[in-house]
Amino acid sequence: MQPEDAIQRVPHRVSVRRQIAADEALKAILTTLEDSKAEDIVSIDIAGKSALADYMVVATGRSQRHVSAIAEHIDRDLTEAGGRIARIEGVPHCDWVLLDAGDVIVHIFRPEVRAFYNLEKMWSADESLSAPAPSREQPGS
Repeated sequence: MQPEDAIQRVPHRVSVRRQIAADEALKAILTTLEDSKAEDIVSIDIAGKSALADYMVVATGRSQRHVSAIAEHIDRDLTEAGGRIARIEGVPHCDWVLLDAGDVIVHIFRPEVRAFYNLEKMWSADESLSAPAPSREQPGS
């Protein structure tokens, strides 16, 4: 008996799945957040502001356990819808969990952490309001 014959050959199966569009992923994520009782859900269109993604979603969980459960539900539901989560960060502590779903980035915070970082204010600010106004004061006055 050759050593190669001892290895059981398993045919390689290629999974062919369609990748869902950003709008479909966003809808699935928002539905899951609502079903998971996430609070203060904010969706921000960042398509023209960043090359990272088309949408950013920010939500709050009541506790570390709630934040963790929300992240697990999003991962499961998005996968079932035909999408995928490329990376999940922050799960061991669950104060702030980031889910990278390609065209949609999801941030789930505990309330205190969300208030501290205030991401949605930074990303949704009107550019005309964020530019500093020219100073009319003379130097040295």
